[in-house]
Amino acid sequence: MKKIIQEHIEKALTKLGATDVSFVVEHPADLAHGDFATNVALSAAKKLGKKPREVADLIVAELTVSLPVGVSEKVIAIEIAGPGFINFRCSVSVFVTDLTRIISENKMYGSVVERKGQKVMVEFTDPNPFKIFHIGHLMSNTIGEAIARIMESSGAEVVRACYQGDVGLHVARTMWGILQNKDKFPKESVSLVDRIKFLGDMYVIGANIETPEALAEIAVLNKKIFEKSDSEINEYYTKGRTWSLEYFETIYKKLGTKFVHYFFESEVADEGVRIVREFLKKDIFEESDGAIVFKGEEFGLHTRVFINSQGLPTYEAKEIGLNKRKFEVEPTLTESIIITANEQSDYFKVLLKVFSLVYPEIAAKTKHFSHGMLRFASGKMSSRKGNIIAAETLITDVENLVLEKIKDRGFDAEVTQQIAYDVAAAAIKYSILRQSVGGDIIYDVATSVSFEGDSGPYLQYSCVRARSVVGKAQEIGIKPVIDLQVREVSPLEKMMVRYPEILERARTEYAPHYIVTYLTELASAFNAYYAENKIIDATDTTSAHKVAVTQAFAQIMENGLLVIGIRVPAKM
Repeated sequence: MKKIIQEHIEKALTKLGATDVSFVVEHPADLAHGDFATNVALSAAKKLGKKPREVADLIVAELTVSLPVGVSEKVIAIEIAGPGFINFRCSVSVFVTDLTRIISENKMYGSVVERKGQKVMVEFTDPNPFKIFHIGHLMSNTIGEAIARIMESSGAEVVRACYQGDVGLHVARTMWGILQNKDKFPKESVSLVDRIKFLGDMYVIGANIETPEALAEIAVLNKKIFEKSDSEINEYYTKGRTWSLEYFETIYKKLGTKFVHYFFESEVADEGVRIVREFLKKDIFEESDGAIVFKGEEFGLHTRVFINSQGLPTYEAKEIGLNKRKFEVEPTLTESIIITANEQSDYFKVLLKVFSLVYPEIAAKTKHFSHGMLRFASGKMSSRKGNIIAAETLITDVENLVLEKIKDRGFDAEVTQQIAYDVAAAAIKYSILRQSVGGDIIYDVATSVSFEGDSGPYLQYSCVRARSVVGKAQEIGIKPVIDLQVREVSPLEKMMVRYPEILERARTEYAPHYIVTYLTELASAFNAYYAENKIIDATDTTSAHKVAVTQAFAQIMENGLLVIGIRVPAKM
């Protein structure tokens, strides 16, 4: 209906001699004002040289006579409000028809095929071996997984990728710490969590040593690791890298992410060096004090080093090798999306400019989105200082809070643990996704696990409640059936049919928070509906329709939550 209304407004504007007018058709915040509203009269007033209210009168008059029968039956009232806003009221049949679609299309409701045949790579999470998988990686994983699923809902084939720094100074610093504590190096019999903690501790030791002698040793180690030229170091390196990657997989499993491609700095570094040296000859890069740099100032950016004075590639050079590799392993990519923290935004502005000069076809298909930090009252974390918050620690703490909340529900141990996993993940993911991607998140653990109000568990609980109602109704023989002759629809029914356009906006803007906001409002509308209506009543002829409305709500809630990476437990 939104598209139909937009189309006929544009036709009316053309007849009135006002083309190229930018306007919006949206849902009023207050349903009492109608089902759709537009600011078109305010936007077109200057072009037509009239007051907005006069323009609104002209547009409404034109629509009244020009709407075809099929549309005029669906748009039953067009009204002018305030300084010139135009409100549209739709017939009950519009909502009843869409409710039927929700139930018939089931899990596919809201999905489209506009990007069928396209392949999109989404690179996200990107933890580094030898360092802690911290809460910043949770941010990247949550946002990246949501964007990947939103792209899948448009019909695209999505390839999830993870890029990991398995060489570089952070590894050299960790290795320096290990070499100072070889007697404490853990055996394979030690738990994986404790082995990972050891690596994290060694990184903190190496990252905080600043004596000239130690820094010189770390520089030598960095080169040996890159060249794989020392057998003792290679042995420690291989074990540490293997442990890290194994540990990361345990977290991905909890978060519901499965990567198709894993890229490593060690595998793309040589190609990055080759490309930089090739384009040094073409004056894209230049030499400076023994290093090779890109002078970004002439593009309004800044200078960055791509190969250092020791001849080793920096992150920048490796990134060029990485992005070339992406299109080698997936040559039919139509889009490559990269998710990182905000602190890499300026870095990526330079990289994308370099891509445009070196591989313009890759640059044209590459998008970079950055997110804020996940913060607590104590402020920003730092793995170098050792006050980092491990993702595993946060997840476990939230799981324990959930376990405490459901301990008296009478579920068996396996079900209880699965609920704890699912609800904890929802609590964290919701807190990250509830606002636009670029901002910092102040995370409140207690609020995040609430089963009421603004939280992920609240959405899960609303869905589980609706499923339970439908199940109980069917047990006594009340099957969900949409009443096509119903004379009035509830605010809940009006809100439910908005889901496809919310999903479309999230796809267009790469913005999961639109879905989160919508689902929160929808859950509130359902709980109001639940409080105001006796849904299951064998003596009520409208009960089957109410059950169908409840089933439709549960389906949309489940669809929407899955799109943002949140599982719905069977029980809560």
